[in-house]
Amino acid sequence: MKIVLILLTLPLACLFLQSNAQNRYPSIGIATSMDNDSLAYANGFVYLEETVKKLLSPAVNDSVFESNLLKIRKMKCRLETCNVFIPGQIKLVGPAVNEEKVLEFVEQVMQRAQKAGIRLIVLGSGDARRLPEGVNAAAARSSFIPLGRKMAEIARKYNCLIAMENLNSTETNFVNKLTDAYAIASAINHPNFMVTADIYHMLKEGESPLSIEQAKDRLVHCHIAEKELRTAPGVAGDDFRPYFRALKKAGYQGRIMMECRWDDPARQYKPALTYLETQLKEAYDAR
Repeated sequence: MKIVLILLTLPLACLFLQSNAQNRYPSIGIATSMDNDSLAYANGFVYLEETVKKLLSPAVNDSVFESNLLKIRKMKCRLETCNVFIPGQIKLVGPAVNEEKVLEFVEQVMQRAQKAGIRLIVLGSGDARRLPEGVNAAAARSSFIPLGRKMAEIARKYNCLIAMENLNSTETNFVNKLTDAYAIASAINHPNFMVTADIYHMLKEGESPLSIEQAKDRLVHCHIAEKELRTAPGVAGDDFRPYFRALKKAGYQGRIMMECRWDDPARQYKPALTYLETQLKEAYDAR
């Protein structure tokens, strides 16, 4: 059964990662508004990650969506991933879950994702997955797994991946560690439901880089920022190399997207990229 799962999972994951296959290192991108495309590209970024809320949500009217599609075609950076998936009012766990509403939302988002060329959507959505009082994590996990499998099946229709993200305990109370996200993705057991390793949240939770190695067969995406104030790499001088070494051991060749707070993007973009590239290369080149 495990061999069958691997055979099912690898083709889509490999297809998503193939643009980086010729590189020695993962590609570094930035999670920011598509309006910052020119600035990001001028400072060395190739990949940009937008939000579902701004680009793909059913709340975005059709004329705005079509206008954004035209903008995407003219962008200098490649826009193939989105985050901020499920809005807080659409619950994923607890007694308020309306499965029909969840799946209808996912269907509408995935339809638009296909049109926009989005291949991966990060499932963070801390409010949507926050456990209400009286609901424990084990019960929530049991109820979410079949729902997640149905979400993944919709994603499959539109050739997209859902990648569940670990969020630290100040942002939600369900799936706070990468090991949690990996366990759920493994139980869902669907090639279109994978995991995002958010190194910022791992640092906040004190989670070992070893978790990255353990999640390697379902790891398709990464986010990163500095620990204390979610600043850009280099502001506080955080050392990410232990996590990068774990990515190397896991054979990771996907994308690492900076999801940071910026005070002055025009001044900070380039130094942050240089700082992260230096640590990444040191980690991947180490014997």
